[in-house]
Amino acid sequence: MEVITNTDEKFVVRMDASDSIANAIRRSVSEVPTLAIDEVEIYKNDSALYDEVLAHRLGLVPLVTEKGMNEKTKVDLKLVKEGPSTVYSGDLKGSAEVVFDKIPITLLGEGHKIELVATARLGKGTEHAKYNPGLCYYRHILEVKSGSEIDKIVQKAKGLIKPEKSGSKWICDLPDASMEEISKIDESAISDSNELIFVIESYGNMPAKEIFMKAIEALEDNLDEFVKALK
Repeated sequence: MEVITNTDEKFVVRMDASDSIANAIRRSVSEVPTLAIDEVEIYKNDSALYDEVLAHRLGLVPLVTEKGMNEKTKVDLKLVKEGPSTVYSGDLKGSAEVVFDKIPITLLGEGHKIELVATARLGKGTEHAKYNPGLCYYRHILEVKSGSEIDKIVQKAKGLIKPEKSGSKWICDLPDASMEEISKIDESAISDSNELIFVIESYGNMPAKEIFMKAIEALEDNLDEFVKALK
């Protein structure tokens, strides 16, 4: 396994693995516990949004999930604002940190007011999409037949890995536009290799690498439970 990118926002690895293993890790991302607003008690809402829509929007605001949090964690956030103004995610005040403070929630007109208390808890994406910590996807690294015209396309293409020459083939990652160009020259030039590029993009709740590691832990736990059930 080779780490290609490792930032808080994005984690990319190159690995020799089957689609089954990669897909199992991808699905396990939805089992990583993440903090999100679960209940909203609205005292006043003069905005144009129904209370249910307002609560739904608040639930989708990404919150920082700290390592010490567990299933007993309960965090209250308060929001009080008067118009005319735009209500942003950063207007939520409490002991939980909002990842992006400029997410628009609703608009308030002259003399209008909004007042509420939101309660955040840990949950999993298997329960509700608001608990998903990020995007996860993978694709095969490609093997491309070498040729004068094809070589130029491969060398100019901007993929997640630098093209590598292996005998009469290129080992590379190509965008769709480059693949279409090559297919017009030779339909059989492109094939999948045994290696995969695995990508996790964090919504900001936690670093992308941490999502990857916790997804693997969740997968291991599920496999242990499966083995126990067989005994």
